Amino acid sequence: MISRDECAALDAVDPLAPLREEFTLAGGLIYLDGNSLGPVSRAARERVTQVIDHEWAEGLVKSWNSAGWMATPTRLGDRLAPLIGAHAGEVLVADTLTIGLAKLIGGALSLRRDRHVILTEIANFHSDIYIVRAMAHFADRDVVVRTIAREDLAANLDSDVALVMLTHVDFRTGEMLDLAGITAQVHDVGALMLWDFAHSAGAVPLDVTGANVDFAAGCTYKYLNGGPGSPGFIYVRSSFQGVLENPIPGWLGHARPFDFELDYAPAAGMQAFVTSSPSIVALAVLDGALDVWNRVTIDAVRAKSLVLTDLFIDLVEARLPGVFTLATPREHARRGSQVSLRHPQSYGVVQAMIERGVVGDFRDPDIARFGFAPLYLRYVDVYDAVEHLVGVIESEDHLAPRFAVRQAVT
Repeated sequence: MISRDECAALDAVDPLAPLREEFTLAGGLIYLDGNSLGPVSRAARERVTQVIDHEWAEGLVKSWNSAGWMATPTRLGDRLAPLIGAHAGEVLVADTLTIGLAKLIGGALSLRRDRHVILTEIANFHSDIYIVRAMAHFADRDVVVRTIAREDLAANLDSDVALVMLTHVDFRTGEMLDLAGITAQVHDVGALMLWDFAHSAGAVPLDVTGANVDFAAGCTYKYLNGGPGSPGFIYVRSSFQGVLENPIPGWLGHARPFDFELDYAPAAGMQAFVTSSPSIVALAVLDGALDVWNRVTIDAVRAKSLVLTDLFIDLVEARLPGVFTLATPREHARRGSQVSLRHPQSYGVVQAMIERGVVGDFRDPDIARFGFAPLYLRYVDVYDAVEHLVGVIESEDHLAPRFAVRQAVT
């Protein structure tokens, strides 16, 4: 079994190690929850200060022109595009992930008017299921949403399927799906493919161009460290631009917004998917947060992620044999950047770990979830986290009565 000194030696030669200094992490905190909310970066602080103290305080309304505020959603889309394998002009940053999904679902249904089924999986994130059902309800025809097991996808694909919507990395288990293979299956029956990249963007290499993905959406507050509630993004393949309609049109998606015309005429490209005024301060946080990606490749991040997650799994199984059930796939090709452990008292385990300065989270019904963000996580952090986990189990701290009642956010 690897020693702490050996982990420290890995840190000493880690090419990503200097990036940790870009982030604010209090004291000896071991933060294994970047898959839920990433930490603030120095560049994000500086960019927000610039926007508030200068562009807003001094420029006021003039900054819509002088500071280029109006173009921020498409400019940040171009900054983010390489992280998902997209081209410039194919990504927009605005609204939230759920609103982005709503726009893509509504638009996709209008492109397959002769079809009446949407497929998604029963283990999908609940908000995704809520919004796809709502958009089906408001469609201009009867549309059925089928929630299926992911292994049953092929059996449910037929000529009546308009759209398939799946999450690329499972939020509970961290299982990663076959982006190119599933997309090809869906296209084989003439359906459209929509991917949710909430737990993928900034965590694993993505190639929407190579996989021929039609549409995708994601959030920016997890591995991209854009801040709580930071705007989401949508991807529309260039061949669909000018064809896919925004079902929630707004004045800033109009071709001539300051002509104040009563009839809607969509702008060219991704600008057509802007609905209302962009949240400039929130976008500024993301703008700064993306600076770190000028110094690192997603392939380097992925390589370290796999070593970190392997290390965590190996240490847990060596130190606590039989205590936890591994919910995350062992195969690298099927694993995102998190490790999920099943235990009957997982909520108490997570809370006891947090009290010891190791932050993970809990997902119902029995998952202790730990995210591994290579930009700021060290190998010794993984070793120490497992030491604390051993301490929690051996002391039975997780059974303390104070953990019998769950907090509002788990």
